[in-house]
Amino acid sequence: MALPTIHTVTTEFGGRTLTIETGKIAALADASVTVRYGDTIVLTTVCGDRQPREGLDFFPLTVEYEERMYAAGKIPGGFIKREGRPSEAATLAARLTDRPIRPLFPDGYRAEVQIITTVLSADQENDPDILSIIGASTVLMLSGIPFSGPVAATRIGYIDGALVINPTVSQLEQSRMDVVVAGTERAVMMVEGTVDILPEATVLEAVQAGHAAFQPVIALQRELMALVGKPRWEWTPPEKNIVALDAVRGFLGTRMQDAIYKGDKMQRQEALSALKGEVKAHFAATAGEESAVSVGAAMGAFEELESEVVRTAILKDGERPDGRSLTEIRPIWCEAGVLPRAHGSAIFTRGQTQILNVLTLGSTSEDQMIDGIGNEVSRRYLHHYNFPPYSTGEVKRMRGVGRREIGHGELARRALLAVLPSKEVWPYTMRLVSEAVSSNGSTSMGSVCGSTLSLMDAGVPIKAPVAGVAMGLITDDSGNFKVLTDIQGIEDHLGDMDFKVAGTAEGVTAIQMDIKVQGITFDIMRQALAQAYDGRMFILGKMLEAIAAPREEMSKYAPSVISIKINPEKIGAVIGPGGKNIRAMTEQTNTKIDIEDDGSVFISSVNQEGARRAKEMIERMTAEAKIGEIYLGKVVRIMPFGAFVELFPGKDGLVHISELETNRVERVEDVVQLGDEINVMVTDIDPQGKVSLSRKAVLTGEMPPPKAPRPAGGFDRGPRRN
Repeated sequence: MALPTIHTVTTEFGGRTLTIETGKIAALADASVTVRYGDTIVLTTVCGDRQPREGLDFFPLTVEYEERMYAAGKIPGGFIKREGRPSEAATLAARLTDRPIRPLFPDGYRAEVQIITTVLSADQENDPDILSIIGASTVLMLSGIPFSGPVAATRIGYIDGALVINPTVSQLEQSRMDVVVAGTERAVMMVEGTVDILPEATVLEAVQAGHAAFQPVIALQRELMALVGKPRWEWTPPEKNIVALDAVRGFLGTRMQDAIYKGDKMQRQEALSALKGEVKAHFAATAGEESAVSVGAAMGAFEELESEVVRTAILKDGERPDGRSLTEIRPIWCEAGVLPRAHGSAIFTRGQTQILNVLTLGSTSEDQMIDGIGNEVSRRYLHHYNFPPYSTGEVKRMRGVGRREIGHGELARRALLAVLPSKEVWPYTMRLVSEAVSSNGSTSMGSVCGSTLSLMDAGVPIKAPVAGVAMGLITDDSGNFKVLTDIQGIEDHLGDMDFKVAGTAEGVTAIQMDIKVQGITFDIMRQALAQAYDGRMFILGKMLEAIAAPREEMSKYAPSVISIKINPEKIGAVIGPGGKNIRAMTEQTNTKIDIEDDGSVFISSVNQEGARRAKEMIERMTAEAKIGEIYLGKVVRIMPFGAFVELFPGKDGLVHISELETNRVERVEDVVQLGDEINVMVTDIDPQGKVSLSRKAVLTGEMPPPKAPRPAGGFDRGPRRN
């Protein structure tokens, strides 16, 4: 067997070297490459069928993203010690890879294609998700599968007022932006990311910078393709059946327009379903006639005619199916505090899209630990999104959380990150759940709005309310386009873009753009961002009518969480041997106590009095005496030369006999008895931590004179008694 021929190409990309190599690994795939950036390496492969799958009316593309724990030098946790189902991060990376490449396959292509990215090495600084997009485009370019690439991607950060190309994971901790931009040589295909309340102009500048930055990567793919690219597979696109289209159009007349232009989604669906039944019955009955149109061709023509009617009316006349103008928001109503036992809840309704959002508060110990090939992180803010079949009036099997649910939940979570209070200000874990109880377009942006209302209902001191809106697009081959504000389901299904923008009144907090055409221009994006801002301001106004500010009082069912800071050296004293002290405190006060390595202590309880008592107990256990401060202490030991007084648990100080009273004292017991509580002032703390106390100073209000230095090698026993 001959040794493999390996081809390697490199380029500078964001100040670091990007390397693409083929010929070494996975030779039986239609194409395979490794992409390296720093010490992060991914293997991407593609396999495709040459023959289309019969009976399919969609393109069967699957994109998988496989994280391997060995990539980060880790062994999977749990009993099995093997990777299981993809993590949320892997699912999001798969979606990120899929979205910019899917529109670049030819219309009508029905042969199965599978792309698999496997993370082989992760250096904890360069995220492999960008490499997955580059790898997917490269293998498609090399494989011969029909594909109108190449595509490349970059991540954009915003640090100290400047845009940064491909910031590292460490840099992103200081960045006000984490946005991924993907596209071709001439157009943008996908944008997704989180923004820390920055203006639309800055977001657009970031997209433009990202598009310019990845051009060398596109050139690199073409260079490799020239070396080892396979000839494009022969594929003939299906011809447009003009005869069937004319026949269906003639049979329906204007009834298609009448069915589509109904404001209510269910009425529209019922009318279209009835028309479809008529078309099927009519062409089935004429199947034996000369020049007859088959039922299958008629059904295809019906769907094409539906798209033609909607798109033509919007482009030519600006007429949308529900009668709105291009920039008009659907009717909105919302309500906060709808569930009596929830810590925060709200309903947000926009047109026929409705979200029930529920917030649950918990202690810091309920944070979610994210352990994958990246750095382990703790997440105190969670957002989960559910999309039950009844939301669209359908009957479907419920198979658990899918990619769509994970993606929508993550988008809504990111949209609110910029306005959440810090852990020091709000020491709670927050779990938001968005139930999409009715869906007719943009439930993810409805989830953003509902989440804001729930947070405010719970009394969470967010910096500003956040709203979101989805923008659509209709284009034609001549370059004409119309941008639609607040798209509904039919406009999403038949349109060319789903551009979601969330933010406050001051700026953008999250963005996600998916398209079905081969890229959009910056002019389109600029107009979409401007319309999105106007739409967002309108929606925010409606939300603030329901609840104007975070409630001042929390739900009586929410846990009370108190945070204090102690000296990290005192953590052991609070915990006690074998956890004895902290266990006793939690049982006595009915609380949950969490202590972090930096000395942060979080006390949670549904009983506020219990939390307060636990706080006082911890403060006493960890308090440190200060010179000049007065304390109420308990006499715990009496000696001939004075009394030892307990200031805090485990911390005593000595009141010398000369400091017990303003006059001379013969016997300590003449002034105090064992178990007495007395007020004392701290007058000195020596280098070994021994505390000197004075009762006389409390009575006179004067500190005693400082002690003379102790003689070397001697022992200061205090004044001699006569």
